Amino acid sequence: MSPRLFSLLGVLLATAACQEPPPPPPPTPVPVRATEPRRYFGGAPDGKLHVYFFDVGHGDAALIVSPEGHTVLVDSGPASAADHLVNRLPELLTQRLDLVVLTHPHADHHGGLEAVERRVGVKQLLEPQLGAAPPEYDALLTTLGSQGVEFRSPAPDPSTPNAPLRLQLGTGVELNVLWPRPPNGMIDVPEAPLEANSIVLRLTYGDTALLFAGDAHARTEAQLLARGTAMKATLLKVAAHGADGPSTEAFLRVVEPRAAVISTAPGNTRDAPAAATLKRLEGLGVQVFRTDVAGEVQVVSDGKKLVVTPQRLPEGVPEDTRYTFPGLSTASAPVAKAGDAKAEPARATQSPRGTTGPKQYGQVVDIDDLPSAAAPPPRVSTGTRPPRGSVEPRGMSSGTYVASSKGEVFHVPSCRNAMKIKPANRLVFKSREEASRDNRRPARDCNP
Repeated sequence: MSPRLFSLLGVLLATAACQEPPPPPPPTPVPVRATEPRRYFGGAPDGKLHVYFFDVGHGDAALIVSPEGHTVLVDSGPASAADHLVNRLPELLTQRLDLVVLTHPHADHHGGLEAVERRVGVKQLLEPQLGAAPPEYDALLTTLGSQGVEFRSPAPDPSTPNAPLRLQLGTGVELNVLWPRPPNGMIDVPEAPLEANSIVLRLTYGDTALLFAGDAHARTEAQLLARGTAMKATLLKVAAHGADGPSTEAFLRVVEPRAAVISTAPGNTRDAPAAATLKRLEGLGVQVFRTDVAGEVQVVSDGKKLVVTPQRLPEGVPEDTRYTFPGLSTASAPVAKAGDAKAEPARATQSPRGTTGPKQYGQVVDIDDLPSAAAPPPRVSTGTRPPRGSVEPRGMSSGTYVASSKGEVFHVPSCRNAMKIKPANRLVFKSREEASRDNRRPARDCNP
């Protein structure tokens, strides 16, 4: 080989030795799951009670937000209101709803719930547990149950059967279920079985109270009056959209509302609100807010007074007007408007006769510890009585008790919650003592 070739080979070898090896290929990036956008942007708790009566046309839907942030949706309007609710509710919530109350199985009170559950989520559902309901209502309950919504019973605590279920929504706030009281406390009104057993609620905070009458029948009101139920309220959500029949004068004189909300639609062809109902309210000096006129009605309580803010005000009224109503222990006086300190009456030093707060009887149940109730089994059509008795799971005798390996309570086998336990999680005990030795406690729904 020539000297020139040797020298060229040497240059090539030296050049190759000086070059660094190519860098390794960059690692394949690990895919990062996109963060789900925040679904809710409601404000932080402000120490006040907020209630929103939504404008849902001919129907009912109201949101309760307690001073500590607990949330309860009372009815969900008709199906036509679903779009409005799925857009409005996230503006007021920071998490899924703690509780939904369906007052009774009418579509104008439950039509929007399935869409609401999909959009904001629902932890628990309280419904009247009537023996007969329209098929679409049963289908709704079946759907909600399949999505993990827990069903709760409006029945009073077995240890205090004559007292209402008292649900605590944080410090100083209670939601009392005045009616119905299943399984025995129901009214038989053949022409209006659903209305007669509509859930009636009383929400109290300090010296203020709101009464939610659902679609209660006049017979419902008479029953509550006969029982001497504490119903006095600063504000009344008028029953049945203001239709004539309920909101009797005897009922209104006991409730003594300073203000009332009527949820109805413009040009309502169902005679709601009825002229007779409006006349009775007017005759007692009650300030009426109608959603077909005022739009959404917002109510705020600091425990001493209620401040009502309608979405729309009458022509000529300043747009920053707020209506203030004193607490229950203050003597009746003209409505005061925000910013007008002289218009608000001084508080009474002594409560007038009959204006005391709620009777403190019965046991208070925290919102996260409501008595359980499984989704009702398929029921017969409206107008007929449900079959008596219940069916036990195959292979279970009435002398045994069952529990879930994932729970802390035990049930009788015929309990509807027991029937929901998956076979893989089902535990069987031959006696109460055996269940107790396994650190199980009796379920509050069936009280085994």
